Formats: sequence, C-alpha cells, structure tokens
Amino acid sequence: MSYWIGNDQKLPQARLSVAQYVIAGITLFLLIGFWKLQIIQSDYYAQLAERNSIRSIPIIAPRGRMLDREGRVLVDNYPSFSVLLLREDAKLLTQNLPVVAEGLGVPLEEIQQQVDASKNIPKFQPILIKPEATPADIAFIESHRADLPLLELLMVHRRRYPRDGFMAHAIGYVGEVSEKQIEASGGKLRPGDFAGKSGLERQYNETLMGSDGLRRVIVNSVGKEVGRLEHTEATPGKPIKLTIDYDLQVVAEAAMAGQKGAVVAVDPRTGEVLAMTSHPAPDPNAFAVRISREEWKRLNEDEDRPLLNRVIQAQLAPGSVFKVVMSTAMLESKLIPEDFSVYCPGYADFYGRMFKCHVFGKGGHGQVELHKAVVQSCDVFFYNVGKRLGIDRISYYAYQLGLGRRTGIDLPGEENGLVPSEEWKKRVFKQPWYAGETISVAVGQGATVTTPLQLARTVGGIALGGVFKQPHLLLEAKNVKEEDFPISENTTEKVTQAMFGVVNEGGTAAASRLEGIEFCGKTGTAQLISGEGLKKAGKQRRFTDNAWFVGYAPRRNPEIVVAVLVEHGVHGSTAAAPVARDIIKAYYDKKGAREKKQFTVDYRRYDLGAQPDVAQAPVAGKPETDAAVQREAGHHP
Repeated sequence: MSYWIGNDQKLPQARLSVAQYVIAGITLFLLIGFWKLQIIQSDYYAQLAERNSIRSIPIIAPRGRMLDREGRVLVDNYPSFSVLLLREDAKLLTQNLPVVAEGLGVPLEEIQQQVDASKNIPKFQPILIKPEATPADIAFIESHRADLPLLELLMVHRRRYPRDGFMAHAIGYVGEVSEKQIEASGGKLRPGDFAGKSGLERQYNETLMGSDGLRRVIVNSVGKEVGRLEHTEATPGKPIKLTIDYDLQVVAEAAMAGQKGAVVAVDPRTGEVLAMTSHPAPDPNAFAVRISREEWKRLNEDEDRPLLNRVIQAQLAPGSVFKVVMSTAMLESKLIPEDFSVYCPGYADFYGRMFKCHVFGKGGHGQVELHKAVVQSCDVFFYNVGKRLGIDRISYYAYQLGLGRRTGIDLPGEENGLVPSEEWKKRVFKQPWYAGETISVAVGQGATVTTPLQLARTVGGIALGGVFKQPHLLLEAKNVKEEDFPISENTTEKVTQAMFGVVNEGGTAAASRLEGIEFCGKTGTAQLISGEGLKKAGKQRRFTDNAWFVGYAPRRNPEIVVAVLVEHGVHGSTAAAPVARDIIKAYYDKKGAREKKQFTVDYRRYDLGAQPDVAQAPVAGKPETDAAVQREAGHHP
C-alpha cells in the first residue's frame, strides 16, 4: 500500500516541476520580447507608427542658372509638377492601380513595371510615375483626393534651355539618375531625381544642384491631408557664370546653320572659351522631362551623330592647318636652314610613289620657301620638310605644341586626338613605321587626327610664343593651368607673318580679309579617303573633304583665336574661313563700340529668363531673330 502511495506522491511533483519550468521560460521569453520592443526597438516602431499619420514630401531644389560672361541668362528653370505614387497600403495600391493608369493616361503595364522595379525601396518612399503632369492630370488628382489617396503632386523646377540646340553640347542636359549615380551619391540622390548627364550640367552638377527641402503633413486613415507640421525650405543651386560671350555665340550659331561641323572661339591669353557650337545638335529641352526610348534610339542611330560634341570629340585629320606645326618644328629644330626652298611642279616623288600638291595639273607653285609655302599652302614644300624631320621629331613637336592629348577643358568626354610615331605603330599595329607614311603626316593626313579645340589652343599658343593656357568655360575658374614650350622670337615672327600672309597677301584665305584688323590664319582641306577611293565611291558627299580654318587676331599676342570645322565643306578657304571672319569681325565691332561707349543694345528681349514663355535664345536660321542680333552686335555678313 505504501508503495502505491509513494508513486502517487512523486508523479504530481515531477509534473509540477515541468510546468513550473515551462511557465518560467514563457515568462522570461515575454519579458525579453517586451524589453526588446520597449527599449531596443522603441525608435523603430515609433517611426512606423508615425508613418501611419505623418507623410514626408520632398521639396525639390531648383538648379542654379547658367549665365554668360556679362550676366545674361542662358539656362533657367520653370515651375512644373510631377506625379508621385504612394505605396504604403499594398491592398489599396493593387485595387486602384488600373484607375490611376486610366486617369493619368499612362499604360498600366508601364506603372506596374515601375512599381515592380521599386520593390527594394522602402514602402514609405513614394515613386515618380509621371515626370510632367498636365493640367488634366492635376485636375484628376485634386478631384479624387478623398477616394484615391495614392497620388501626390510634387512641385519641381524643370530646365529651360535655348531652343533648337543653341549651344547644346557645351551646356549639356539633365536626366533621371541611374542606379550607379544613386549608389555613388552617398544617399544624396534618390530614384526619380534629376542630375547632369552631359556638358556643363554634368561637370558642375554639385554646384548647380542645391539641397532639397522637406514638407511634413498629417494624413488621416485614408491618406487625406488634415494638417501640416514643420517645413524645411529647399536651398537653390548656385548659378554659374560662363566665359561664353552671348553675342559671339549667336554669330557662330548663325554662321553654322544648316552645316555639319564645329566652331570654337578662345581667348588664348586666358584660356576663356568665348563661343562654342557643334552641329547638328539635339534639343536639350527634350531631355528636361524624360526622353522617350524611341527618340533616344533615333539620336544614337542618326548617321550625323547629333550627340557628338565635335569641338572636343571629333577626331579628324587637320589637313593643311598642320603646316603651322610643321613650320614651327622646322624652325625650332634647326635641322633645316631657314632659307630652305624647293621647286613645286604640282607633285613630288618619294619612295617610288607620286604625292600630289593641291595645285596638281595647274603648273605648281614654282620655287617655294617657307613663307610662300604657308601662304599658298604648298604640299610639296612640306613633303620635303617632313622627310627631313622624320616622324618622331614631328610627333615630338606636335605633342609639345598641344596635339595628341587633351586640353583639359572643363567638359566631360574630351578626346585625345593622335599624332603618330614609330613607337605608337609598333605598339598598336605590331608593324614598323614606313618612311612614306611620314610624307602624308607632314601635311596633316595619314594617322594624324585632332579636335577643333586642340587646333585653336595650338595656333593661339604658337602666336603667343609658346604659352598654352588651359581652355575653360567657367569664368571664375581657379588654378587654370598653363604650359610653356618656349618658341624663339624668330620662329614666332616668321610663323605669324606667314599666317598673316594667308589672309592679307593673296593667300588661300584672301577672300576673308578684314579691313583694319590683323586677321591671320591657316586654311585646311582634309581628305577622308584617297582620290582613287572617292572615284570608286562615286563622289558621295559623305566622302568629300572636310574644310578647316584656324584664324586669330591680332598677329602678335592675339586676343581671340577661332577654329572652324565644316564636315564635307571641301575647301577651308570658302567654307570655314568666312565663319571665323564673321566671329572675329563681331568681336572687334563690339570691342570698338564699347571703347566709344556706344554699345547700348537692349539685350533684355534676348534674356532667356525675362519672359518664360517666349524669351529664348535666338535660333540660327531664323531671320527675325538672327538678323537683328547680328546687326546689333556689329556683324555684317
């Protein structure tokens, strides 16, 4: 009996102990969980609770304006609205997405793709579904505030650029940020933000952007705003003043209307870029909201390459403009006598091959020395100079004078160009350099390629006696670099006098002579394919020669140098030189008028910020704007 009584006493005690341990464990677990919720994660859950009643709406900072050197507005902003989609309530989102798509006129599939792409973004962050809201969109959102709390309007400041590609490549454009830009920003950029994508917009994006503000509002259970909390104003981006002279820019744009090529005007004493245009050009206003895939594809596949900034990216043979470099190398190397001369019958034979002069079949230039060779652009003379100097010496001087390398301008995407050498060909093609190739390089052909900006800097630096300033577009740029490659006074005098003769002594650019102005320069015609190849191709325009001209004034210590490229322009004397002449004429007319204090043109009607609906930069090719601006700037075509 005692045995069973003993068992009856032990069994409840064991069960009771187990129950006690279980209860103690549960209690401890609950206490730890409660402590974690109340102490460790209190801020996190407080934020979640706050989001149920408080909504944060960003205030986008307007980008800084771009001004020309005299303070005239080139790029401004205009107010607009974007449509945001709120995603806190997944069920509400799924139910109303078709209504949202229909009301905004956006395909449902497109909105769904945007929602799917934002899965990794916190739900409390709205996403941009329509960058530019129309008046109908605004009316739809406002009238459905109560029953459709998914939508919110965000006021933004859109970029207003000059129309029809005016100065488009230099200015650049803004676009929606990519994932890489967001990651690289360190949290400063969010999906849907806009930032500089090219040109000055990209180069000085940090300066132009500013800092966004924040507006916090109280919403009820259906998302309707019922009150407002703190309001942090946005800090606008800082304006930047450019070295561009609006008057000269207008002349350059008008002169290049309908042509494919590039123009750049620089003050070689400071490196300030006074005008820069590249044609054809896209309209950056098309990028200011969100460019369509079809339009982006069209621009990229266009054979005329409108997205290419030819001033800094067109790597093309410089043709006879390269003879300025050859003349400098000949005199500075002292390997060839200063009075060296050759007879030009219109051609010359080197290494078993005939090389033609541009007057082939017209009797040639006769006896030619350096001055006449530059003035008349005699190829035979420079063939002989190139043979005597050799490719490596040519390459050395060309590189020291600024070719074959970037100028360092404050624009993204600048190309190097190329001046070939023996080492270059062995490294790239694993082949030896052939002496016959030097003959072509001596007249700016063969593998030699440059950009218009490089040629402007090189010619300006030679005229200054070997001082090469870094080109720049920001007027208050600091630490502008200077490279010195001292050129003797004798060399500078002879080379500049020869370029003076090109325009003023019956040379190849005699038709562009300017009365009372020491306008100097060098023409160039550069082949794209050989004469035989052109015959086989049927003389198609896309294979015709490019026209070059680099001009400056005055003859010594120039104030302005202009490089002009007209693709398929054939002759630099007729296609390119008149463009440089017009710009330099406008420069001196403006300078003279200011000295007489007679320059009283009212530019307010051309100020892009004066009248947002109509006040845009004049468009090249439109007489009602161009003619008036050119007359007032002192330009007489």
